[in-house]
Amino acid sequence: MRLLLGLVFAVGLAAAPPAAAQSPLTLAPGTETASDGSPVRYEVGAITVPENRAKPDGKRITVGVLRIKATKPSNQPPIFLLVGGPGVTLLDTLGDPSPRAKRRLRMWLDHAETNDLVIVEQRGYTLRGDMLELRYPAAPLDRPSRIEDEIAVTRKLAEGAVAANPGHDLAGYTIAECADDVDAVRRALGYDRISLTAASFGSQWAFAVLKRHPGTVARGLISLVEPLANGYDMPAHVFAVMQRVAFEAEQDPALKPFIPKGGLIAAARTVRDRLAAAPVTVELPGTGKVVLGLGDYQRALFSHVVDASKWPAFVIDAYHGRYQAWAAEEAETRKASTTALIGPLIDTATGVTAARWAQIQADPALDMLGPWNFASYAATADAWATADLGDAFRLPVRDETPILFVQGDWDANTPVENLVDVLPWFPNARTLIVHRGQHNGRLLRDHPDLDAATMRFLRDGTMPALPGRVDAAPVSFALPAATG
Repeated sequence: MRLLLGLVFAVGLAAAPPAAAQSPLTLAPGTETASDGSPVRYEVGAITVPENRAKPDGKRITVGVLRIKATKPSNQPPIFLLVGGPGVTLLDTLGDPSPRAKRRLRMWLDHAETNDLVIVEQRGYTLRGDMLELRYPAAPLDRPSRIEDEIAVTRKLAEGAVAANPGHDLAGYTIAECADDVDAVRRALGYDRISLTAASFGSQWAFAVLKRHPGTVARGLISLVEPLANGYDMPAHVFAVMQRVAFEAEQDPALKPFIPKGGLIAAARTVRDRLAAAPVTVELPGTGKVVLGLGDYQRALFSHVVDASKWPAFVIDAYHGRYQAWAAEEAETRKASTTALIGPLIDTATGVTAARWAQIQADPALDMLGPWNFASYAATADAWATADLGDAFRLPVRDETPILFVQGDWDANTPVENLVDVLPWFPNARTLIVHRGQHNGRLLRDHPDLDAATMRFLRDGTMPALPGRVDAAPVSFALPAATG
């Protein structure tokens, strides 16, 4: 569930008007060391942009920008990397001594071999500007989670967000504005056209750039696809991922002895019916009683399938009444937490069409998964500061930009059906489906030749002769806690 937010209609939805003048951009040089010891020379700083472009005389904010110039410059467009989220930064890589950060720097250097690489941060969650946050209160442990309670908490946060952020025009924190920030950086750096590489929320961000600034994108490499109109996932599409995982897990020799009679989906439904009849109470040492109900189970089914290797063992343990590990996870989930404010601002303003909303409400998998993926945002959209962007923004239009889509069929966060919905609108697109591919940024890690081919496309536009489908390596499934 990731989508965009609303810009006031006076600015226009299909395409943003050109700015009267380029926004100021300041960059300073720096050097880091990649995982292989290579120096990574970069420029980092911020661009100053209107907080709400519908109010040109209003406050201005800064958004972080990083550029790595090409080590072997070509005449090809720069690569703009749009990260996921909303509420994720990449600029924390700078100064981070961890191996993960060093590997990321190496990846950036690879991207910048023949093309400049540019990273634009997300307004409202930028290390070179504001980091706007929400504080969710702790949830009680002595009763099961209910969607009604989550909606009430979310509404209270929405109604207090403006007062909690004095001096900010929260109506400006939309994906449309994020797209305009990207174009402002493009213009400030003097690029006629750019290429995009994006995943998850970044893919939505890329679709917004294509929609609002047609003709400025030379090509795109888009994975973990989330179209503008698909911010609230269909429960049946998420449940289909569970069915795919279950089918393969039931063939796994190590896991096969533990599979309940009737299979994993039947076992999952048995647990669902059990908790629908009555919650269960688990005593946790050092924590006390944790009460688990149907809603908790529906959320847990999803949270565990995000890492497919763990989902079968979760279902099997729950089927046999082994709730300890799950209860410990739930106790952590119910603690007070901080999250990015731009998440609900962006997602609620984007929303979905009336037709999709009607389909979601009639979805046959709602009984298994519940409305947790979307209910709290859908019920409180009117209380957040951002306005609905409308169907003219959400719905796809024909776009002849060459796009290479790479998508996993075990991705529960952005189901493969998202790609099916949007693909017809991109006649110059190619698609590569990765069987067992999940929601991560390295879908082609098991196919370095194909990974290199996608990078060549991003660098020079050469569309590779890719297969339509490849397999990721088989998953090593975790075993349940006991044999039952």
